[in-house]
Amino acid sequence: MFEIGEYVVCGNKGVCVVEDVAKLDISGVDREREYYILKPLYMAGSTVYVPVDSAEKSMRRVLKRHEAQKLIRDIPDIPLLVITNDKLTEQMYRECIRANDCEELIKIIKTIYMRKQKRLQAGRKVTAVDAKYFHMAEDNLYGELAVALEMPKDEVEGYITREMNKE
Repeated sequence: MFEIGEYVVCGNKGVCVVEDVAKLDISGVDREREYYILKPLYMAGSTVYVPVDSAEKSMRRVLKRHEAQKLIRDIPDIPLLVITNDKLTEQMYRECIRANDCEELIKIIKTIYMRKQKRLQAGRKVTAVDAKYFHMAEDNLYGELAVALEMPKDEVEGYITREMNKE
């Protein structure tokens, strides 16, 4: 059970605040079912409704500060995605995003970064699919780390870079 006021990560909505737990009076919705009413931090004006009885499938608590710091220290050891078939690349990215897991987001970011470097060296542009999922993974990861580390989202990338250069 998540508490009102708690930060959670909800699927592709990113970090949300649990605003309430209530039965909804909306047509087409089971009026006897309880829902978490969530406000995404980085999507102004949005509201997300998640059934309490199935929340564990799509919601999890935001990393704690020490977990976020350990994750950042572990970045060099997190492997790249193994892409054996370029036609399945987007599907692989999508599965990583759906996993709702920071390590999976890091795998996407590292993999696409390396693919980008190779393409640029070969005089080619980044693919639209790579650009889309790179942005999505960064957005989700940096949003969660910002909350866990209690810093503005736009400072997270610099923080990660500084932490990784300490070694």
